[in-house]
Amino acid sequence: MNMGEYVVSHKSLFIIGAMILLLFIALIVGYNYVITNYTVTTVYVEGNIHYTNEEIIGMVMEGSYGNNSLLLSLRYKNKSIEGVPFVEKMDVSVENPHTIKIEVYEKAIAGYVEYLERFMYFDKDGIVVESSKERTAGIPQVTGLTFDHVVMYEPLPVEDASIFRSILSITQLVNKYNLSTDRIYFGNDGSLMLYFGDVRASLGMGEYLDEKMMILQDILPKLSGQEGTLRMENYTGDTKNIPFELD
Repeated sequence: MNMGEYVVSHKSLFIIGAMILLLFIALIVGYNYVITNYTVTTVYVEGNIHYTNEEIIGMVMEGSYGNNSLLLSLRYKNKSIEGVPFVEKMDVSVENPHTIKIEVYEKAIAGYVEYLERFMYFDKDGIVVESSKERTAGIPQVTGLTFDHVVMYEPLPVEDASIFRSILSITQLVNKYNLSTDRIYFGNDGSLMLYFGDVRASLGMGEYLDEKMMILQDILPKLSGQEGTLRMENYTGDTKNIPFELD
């Protein structure tokens, strides 16, 4: 190799090295820009009941750089999050480089029954939508139903399917009056009883349910620490006193 060729070769290596260095610097600058300007600082969560905001955020923003709005927009573009128990889907939208919104669409669960040591959750139509070994707070257990098998995504095989409309009405009224019932019991004669810890409310055949729930909202706090049954079977709109039978 003569001196001229050596100079050209050396110059080419210098140019290549300089280009690699510039590319490396550009990557560092670009990385810092993305990290600095697309860091999520505000998250809005809507529609969640069974999971806390923190739990939902943890599911959506998991993994490396899960707090980067640019990467989140790519990860969830035209894609909903599915496969989360009790949730139909979750949609993630980037409002601005520092803000995202998570919309949670939960399954409409009316109650659960116990079957083969599992909690089988069903919707307003009695269709089993979730099976779990853990009990979820805020969803009442339903007892008194008769069935000999349970199949996921099929209705509970009860004799009278209209009972599920009754269950939905009860759970809606319970939520309306900010009550929290542990268990709903249906007797063979169609009678109804709600369990609130150590206090039971015998509601009879389901008449005047709205009025009875309103009364329960006032009575239950006064019965804290006691055990017994509120006899509301014979309640009418003119009833003044509700008997309470201590255990």
